[in-house]
Amino acid sequence: MCIKNNVIFRVKNSSTTANLFMKNSFFTSFAFLYMALIIPMCNLAQASKKVIKETQVSSQNVHHLFNGKNLNGWYTFLQKSGRNNDPKKVFSVIKGMIHIGGEEWGCITTNREYNNYRLVAEFKWGGKTYAPRINNARDCGILLHSKGADGGSQGIWMRSIECQIIEGGTGDFIVVGDSSDAFQLTTTIAKEKTDDSYVYQPGGDTMKLTSDRINWYARDAGWKDIKGFRGANDIEKPMGEWNRMECIANNGELTVILNGKVVNHAFNVIPNHGHIQIQAEGAEILFRLVDILPVGKN
Repeated sequence: MCIKNNVIFRVKNSSTTANLFMKNSFFTSFAFLYMALIIPMCNLAQASKKVIKETQVSSQNVHHLFNGKNLNGWYTFLQKSGRNNDPKKVFSVIKGMIHIGGEEWGCITTNREYNNYRLVAEFKWGGKTYAPRINNARDCGILLHSKGADGGSQGIWMRSIECQIIEGGTGDFIVVGDSSDAFQLTTTIAKEKTDDSYVYQPGGDTMKLTSDRINWYARDAGWKDIKGFRGANDIEKPMGEWNRMECIANNGELTVILNGKVVNHAFNVIPNHGHIQIQAEGAEILFRLVDILPVGKN
């Protein structure tokens, strides 16, 4: 109101002064808008181009972690029944796809460890959910650089760096560690939090984490842990449609590309190699492709 009154007063005394005041106000407002919105968007676009350019891969030597027939190369681990003991068939192969039922919490884990790679996974949600997350957002995750004992975290997973798959939050990073420097990542963050968590923003403040999460850059500020949640800017496709997620581990850097867009990036990632796990967390999910490719800089 003070500004409006000031403009009205000047109009009465000098139309020229009022016009100058209004022009200056316009340019000042535009400058603030540019700094708040346009610059971060440009930084994100530039960072995306840089990351993709620096992680070009060869089409040769593709290793299919999933052969389309069985879970050779993986072992199962369930919170209640341990290693390679899956009486409920939480993990199975149906019609050429990995089917994860979610009735019990656990994971499939690669027999081998991997370093410097591009992991490509194509997934879609099924319709079933299970207690204790029957009415919560469908949840899963790909755990990279997994180290230590099976069940080392919460009695369910190896300690690791998680590339989250959850309705509304696919692309988040979670440090599934022991709160020590043994499991950590560093990234750049926005000043404002989303869902009480830090948010990835190229060119933002540098932040090191040994626990907790870094949200992908456009996670909805009104995110709720409810089944079927979708945010206004979600890149993940609606339930029942296939998504393509790429997790690029390259000399201590980690990048997530979801359906062709870079959504998160971290560096100084420790550890920088290890086993790969795919979670069962109370929601039905299917994977039709899990490939690993070598990474090489141009």
